[in-house]
Amino acid sequence: MRRRREASGRDPDSLKVAPAVYVVVGETEEIAQEKLAFIDSLANQTDSLVLLSEVFNYDFAHHPTDEPLSDETLESMTGLRGFLDRVVELSGTKNPSVDDFIRYSGRGTLSELPVFAGTPEQIVDQMESWYLSESCDGFVIAATHMPGAYVDFVQGVVPELQHRGLFRKDYIPGTLRDNLGFFNPPS
Repeated sequence: MRRRREASGRDPDSLKVAPAVYVVVGETEEIAQEKLAFIDSLANQTDSLVLLSEVFNYDFAHHPTDEPLSDETLESMTGLRGFLDRVVELSGTKNPSVDDFIRYSGRGTLSELPVFAGTPEQIVDQMESWYLSESCDGFVIAATHMPGAYVDFVQGVVPELQHRGLFRKDYIPGTLRDNLGFFNPPS
């Protein structure tokens, strides 16, 4: 992505990559894995359909879950084409069923994003590896459960990130853009 940005005459360092990830923190690796398994067990078809309907701006409830959707139906979906392309590719059919959308989109499950699970130290090891290998410039933390996911992250992972010098202890005055290190375009 940075090479393409540079080839187009733009500063490659002005591009920031921050993938969304799920984080499951435990006092031990075993506890984190148990929490992850429990959270994963909560996924259900209704939640997936609600999230799919949101992404595609389409009500999937009008169709039997096991019948292929028509070309006309697929064309009427105005949502994210990347999700549709993913479902078509992974299902191996140009007319996937609602069941295929549930299975291959990952919506409503932890499979739609990378998951870092373990002790705070293990999670920071994973995050640090991605960061130091220049795979990303930071992360967007997605909640696996509410309430509690962000509290677990802030109380467990942030102190370890700060201890390793990977996360600030204070914010600079200014805008969110300033704190994220983004270029401020001229007014």
